[in-house]
Amino acid sequence: MRRSVRWLGYLQIGALVVGLSEGRALAQITPAAGYTPPDDTPSIRVGTTLFADYSYTTSPETTDTDGNTIHNSAFNVTRAYVNITGQISHVVAFRLTPDVSRETGTGSSLNGSLTYRIKYAYAQFNLDDWLPRTYTRLGIQQTPYLDYAEGIYRYRFQGTMFPEREGYFASADGGASIHHNFAGNFGDVHVGYFNGENYNKAEVNDQKAFIVRAAVRPLARMTPIWRGLRLSGFYQGDHYIKDADRTRAIFLGTFEHPYVVAGFEYLSAADQTSVTKPKVDSRGYSIWATPRSPKGFEALLRYDHLIPNDSFDDQARNRTIIGAAYWFPHQGNVSSAMMLDYDGQTFKNFTPAPPSVKRVAVHALVTF
Repeated sequence: MRRSVRWLGYLQIGALVVGLSEGRALAQITPAAGYTPPDDTPSIRVGTTLFADYSYTTSPETTDTDGNTIHNSAFNVTRAYVNITGQISHVVAFRLTPDVSRETGTGSSLNGSLTYRIKYAYAQFNLDDWLPRTYTRLGIQQTPYLDYAEGIYRYRFQGTMFPEREGYFASADGGASIHHNFAGNFGDVHVGYFNGENYNKAEVNDQKAFIVRAAVRPLARMTPIWRGLRLSGFYQGDHYIKDADRTRAIFLGTFEHPYVVAGFEYLSAADQTSVTKPKVDSRGYSIWATPRSPKGFEALLRYDHLIPNDSFDDQARNRTIIGAAYWFPHQGNVSSAMMLDYDGQTFKNFTPAPPSVKRVAVHALVTF
């Protein structure tokens, strides 16, 4: 009996020691003071982006249905986003964005109407719990280059950037991608696997586009002036059909300062629509600057130069844009602006020679 009592006492002491050890272990993993757990509250937000303009073509002159000589002019809406974004948890988020487009189908009863189509529709998975500053997306989403570049060049409401305006690719496509920001604000990398036909066309075969863009801030730890320097490289490897190349390579150098933002963009591309047709190599560049004042006034100076076929390197399409804008004061993550600009395009050594195109326009931007 005494031996049983003695063993019972030993067991009680052992249980007390284990309990104290577990208590100390639990105390060691108690969250530190000030720790804020991730926000897993489901939420949804609605915003809008509007581009509206009035344009007047000074040349060339055209004729109407009665043969009258006219200068074409039009009021237009080139973008009318309804941005629906939200999160299911701190890991899962989403975006759905329909955009306005002019219906041009000849057999459609809506021919000439503005209709809505899907521009973005994707799920985003934030991987910060496992890989800091990283997310992945699946669906119709921003392609890695234009969304990044337009975050620096903020005059998309005047017109598209050089590679998109010349028809080399669009700003969105269906696919999967992963994005990672480097620590210390030194840059980022974005890699994706896409249909390659852009968001406004269906996939037509088994060929996919591999796309990668990387950007670095080489002087991120220097004085504030030089932190605004960014160097970026972009590559898209794709095929129209098997063994028929569709490739694009871009170098972009930009500089951001409170009083001026400037950029130089160089494009090299190869297109072969069929193995039975010759490959067309093209190249070009765009250089632009947006000097600005603290009062909201800003200028846009831009020059584009494209050689559409290296086999005829004396042929070129050139574009000159000169604009003056006013950005209204605002609070928070919204913006609005008005702009007056001249946009002129000339053609060198083409046969037959297309007429030069010159337009003046007033543009309006609202983003909320």
